[in-house]
Amino acid sequence: MKFFRGLCICLKKRLMRCRAKGDEDGGNDGWGLENLFFELRALQIATNFFSELNMLGHGGFGPVYKGLMPNGQVVAVKKLSLESRQGLREFTNEVKLLLKVQHKNLVMLLGCCVEGPEKMLVYEYLENKSLDYCLFDRRKSASLDWTHRFQIITGVVRGLLYLHEEAPVRIIHRDIKASNILLDEQLNPKISDFGLARLFPGDDTHFNTFKISGTHGYMAPEYAMRGYLSVKTDVFSFGILLLEIVSGRKNFDKLLGPKADLLSYAWELFQAKKTLELVDTSLTECNPDEAAMCIQLGLLCCQASVSERPDMNSIYLMLSSDSFVLPKPGIPAIQGRGGHWTTSSGTPTNTNGSSIPTDITKASGGSSFVEEYSRNSISCSSMDEGR
Repeated sequence: MKFFRGLCICLKKRLMRCRAKGDEDGGNDGWGLENLFFELRALQIATNFFSELNMLGHGGFGPVYKGLMPNGQVVAVKKLSLESRQGLREFTNEVKLLLKVQHKNLVMLLGCCVEGPEKMLVYEYLENKSLDYCLFDRRKSASLDWTHRFQIITGVVRGLLYLHEEAPVRIIHRDIKASNILLDEQLNPKISDFGLARLFPGDDTHFNTFKISGTHGYMAPEYAMRGYLSVKTDVFSFGILLLEIVSGRKNFDKLLGPKADLLSYAWELFQAKKTLELVDTSLTECNPDEAAMCIQLGLLCCQASVSERPDMNSIYLMLSSDSFVLPKPGIPAIQGRGGHWTTSSGTPTNTNGSSIPTDITKASGGSSFVEEYSRNSISCSSMDEGR
C-alpha cells in the first residue's frame, strides 16, 4: 500500500504538469487521471491475456506485450515477473524517474497497473521495435540507410543531453545499448528501460557506488572496477553504441575473432588509416566524412581517461555543427571477452584490479593532434568510392 500511495502521488504530479502544459499550449493534451491507471482486466483483454503471439520481448524486468486498447490505441505492456525481486526495484525506479522527465527522444510512460501481485508499466507502442532488432539482422539492416542511422545517432544524443543537462534532475541511464533504443514509425529513436537509471540530487556530478549494474562490454572501466559513476559512464556506453550503428556489428562479434571486440577493431583500423573499413558493408550509399567523424567520435567517447571523453553537450555540437575541430583520440579503454581491460599504456589489467585510476593518463601524443572536418560541401557517395 505504501508503494501504491507513492505511485499515486507521482502520477498526480505528472497530471498537473501535463494539464499546465496543455494550458500553455492553448489546449488540452488529453490527459486525465483515469488514463494513468489501467485495470488488469483491460490489459488482459488488450494483450489477448498476455498471449505469446503478442510478446515483443523479454528482459530482466519481465516480458513486454503489444496491446490494443478499446479506443484503438496500441500500447506496450511491461509485465513484472512475479518471482523477480530485482524487477520490483526496477519497476519502482522506472516509474519514479519517467514521471520526472518528458522528451521526444525518451519513451513515454502512459501509466501503470498495480492490482494484487500484478505490477505493469504501460508505454507508447513504437512500430519498429528496438534498434538491435534491425541493426544486427542482415536481412533488415539494409533498411537502415546512412541518413536514418545518422538520425538515430543524433536523436540518442539529444535524449542523453536532456537527461544529463536539461531535465529537472540529472539522470544517468547506466544501460545505454542498442536493445534499449526503440524506433518509431519514422525511425526516430527513443531511449527506454530506465530500471537501472540513477538520479543525481542537487549539483552532484559523480558518486561512488558498490552496486555495479549494467551490460558487459558497455560499462566504462572506472565504473565497472571502482564504482565511479558519472555522466561520462553513459558517454562510454554511447561510444560503443555509436560504433555498432556505423558498423552494423555487435560489440562482441564472432567474425572479429575469438578475443577481439568492436572497440579494439575500430582502434586498429583508425591507427592504420583504414577507418572507413569499419562501415557496414550493407550500406550502398554513405556520407564518408560523416561516417569517419562518427567513428572517431566513438573512439573519443571510449577513452580510458574520464576527462578525455567529451560530454553530451560537446558531442551534440560536434554532430550538429558544419565546421568544427575534432580531437584525435588516444588508445581507448578496451575490454576483451575475458574481462581484461587495456589501459592507455597497453597494459592489460584484470577487472578486479584496483590499479587503474579514475583518470588514466593517455598515451603520448594522444590528444595533441586535431583534425578539421567541414560538412558544407559533402554529398553522398557509394562506400566503394568513399574508401
